[in-house]
Amino acid sequence: MLLHFYKMNGAGNDFIVIDNRDLKIQLSNEQIESLCDRHRGIGADGLLAVEPAEAGADYKFRYYNADGGEAEMCGNGARCFGRFTAQLDGAAKDIVSFETIAGTLTAEMIGENVRIAMSDPFDLDMNADCKIDSLGADVHVLNTGVPHAISFVDDLPNLDVIKNGAAVRYHERFAPNGTNANFAAVLADNHIAIRTYERGVEGETLACGTGMCAAAIVHHLLTGATSPVKVDVAGGDTLEIGFEHDGNENFSNVTLTGPADLVFEGDVQI
Repeated sequence: MLLHFYKMNGAGNDFIVIDNRDLKIQLSNEQIESLCDRHRGIGADGLLAVEPAEAGADYKFRYYNADGGEAEMCGNGARCFGRFTAQLDGAAKDIVSFETIAGTLTAEMIGENVRIAMSDPFDLDMNADCKIDSLGADVHVLNTGVPHAISFVDDLPNLDVIKNGAAVRYHERFAPNGTNANFAAVLADNHIAIRTYERGVEGETLACGTGMCAAAIVHHLLTGATSPVKVDVAGGDTLEIGFEHDGNENFSNVTLTGPADLVFEGDVQI
């Protein structure tokens, strides 16, 4: 069959998007992995599927990593999903809501950018029991919709993200499902840079929205940086993370603001 698809990217994190509101498209993990293959398929960090909502939101968000496995959500993917669904059927909506495994999110169109109201983070563990000899930095843990490990390093540009990322991702502390591994550096007050090794992609991506949120919050805890925090990603964009902190371990009103662009659309044989 021919599958109609859209290709989008959020700060260099790229996705295949399909409109499956009629639920007629049933893709296997192997088909999704093949579609995301950059040599033999369309090529993407993951696949987003638009499905009908079940509990009062506008749409349902389904997200699959490049290995075909479904994940709870994806911050950059959510911005692309928001931009895409805001323009479905020529609607040009300013705000859309959608259900994810991690909870119901909203996306607000702000000029060229999209702002996602994220779910509240949980499972904070500063200075976690995760020693990586080659990294030489503390590992902090926070779930911002999906699990993340965050380390602030001295030489981010020259860090071996693949080696250290894999070591963190597969560390016994995060067994059996693993985690995403983020490496960050402070550029200025309230401004950091980040590189991310994504679980399911099994390599470095140009941006990771939930990872940016986790790193911004850890940056706040380590330095007292105030909201919003600017985050430079490997794709060259600068995004903005907002949050509120109750002074203990609870964070709320976490937002992720950045670009989400339609690149092209087409049909592919599957």
